[in-house]
Amino acid sequence: MEISGVLIAFGLTLFAGLSTGIGSALAFFTRRTNTRFLSVSLGFSAGVMIYISFVEIFFKARESLVEEMGDKVIATWATVLAFFLGILVIALIDRIVPSFENPHEVHKVEEMKGSVDTKRFRKLYRMGLFTALAIGIHNFPEGLATFMSALKDVTLGIPIAVAIAIHNIPEGIAVSIPIYYATGSKKKAFFYSFLSGLSEPLGALLGFIILLWLFSDLVFGIVFAAVAGIMVFISLDELLPTAREFGEHHLSIYGLIAGMGVMAVSLLLFL
Repeated sequence: MEISGVLIAFGLTLFAGLSTGIGSALAFFTRRTNTRFLSVSLGFSAGVMIYISFVEIFFKARESLVEEMGDKVIATWATVLAFFLGILVIALIDRIVPSFENPHEVHKVEEMKGSVDTKRFRKLYRMGLFTALAIGIHNFPEGLATFMSALKDVTLGIPIAVAIAIHNIPEGIAVSIPIYYATGSKKKAFFYSFLSGLSEPLGALLGFIILLWLFSDLVFGIVFAAVAGIMVFISLDELLPTAREFGEHHLSIYGLIAGMGVMAVSLLLFL
């Protein structure tokens, strides 16, 4: 592994994770939520992640496993199993986080109204902190996915980092709103939003440590296939439902198709 490649991969993961701060900033500096734009953007993000997972990442993982195992059939089975293992891991994480602290609940900047009375302070503040924790838990495997993709091929890593970043913007709003509404402090709201995004570079760091000691085509192929599963699950379970809640059903689908189209063209340009 080249140091420059690792630094680029880590930088892209850091950018994706800290985009929760962008959501927090939007909540402070805009008066109304552009729900149509968010709906299309989240759909676009899902389209990028689904297309690249099925068309590029899955098959690159399979190629690595075929090269390592030497048997095309066994390697294909291993790729498929690793893909669904990735889905299982992110699904279990999703189950661990309590549903009443759903980090993907839709929030709008119009909810920002300043401080509240003491009776409601604790409830709102607690909700904001648990939301930040929940997002942090969800972002950990996303960081690993971004890092692994960029490490394998920076042309894959860049669109994935952008897609994850778009996905993290409404999460930043979700953290900021209850904390700001409870405390009236923009600094606290931004700090916890920013902090929740740091779990993505932590996921990247864990991925680097694992690869440093266990790096091989076998390990890489299994992890890369799992990454494809993680991204497909995130897209279907989080991005598309959130996109629909922010806007009309058709807007999210238009965004989805646009994301797939842009990703397809960008991959064709690098043939």
